[in-house]
Amino acid sequence: MGIFSAILGNAGSVSQEDLIKKYGQLLTANEEIEMGFKLIRDTFIFTNKRLILVDVQGITGSKTEYKSIGYKSITRFSVETAGTFDLDAELKIWISSEQHPSIVKQFNKSVNVYEVQKILAFHVLG
Repeated sequence: MGIFSAILGNAGSVSQEDLIKKYGQLLTANEEIEMGFKLIRDTFIFTNKRLILVDVQGITGSKTEYKSIGYKSITRFSVETAGTFDLDAELKIWISSEQHPSIVKQFNKSVNVYEVQKILAFHVLG
């Protein structure tokens, strides 16, 4: 991920090995990491069972919130691709019956948003 994308808060892909090494203790039995992305300090991880959002908080980053969202709670999602002059693509996820998206993440151009859409569709649509 380029420094310019990181400053803007765009997510870049993270290898499965790095995610397992750092967040493996969060996984349940038979749960596997399928894909993950990192923002400047935050990470979000798609597993075969749920979406895990890792929110590093505070100035020192010593406090971290791990939010788990079961795929069956996701009622809809949208993926917006990057345009010619856009620096990023965008993912929006609605949880339960919320009117506005609960999660909004931006990806840099190195991320294939069609893969993100595919993994979400697979888990949400069953």
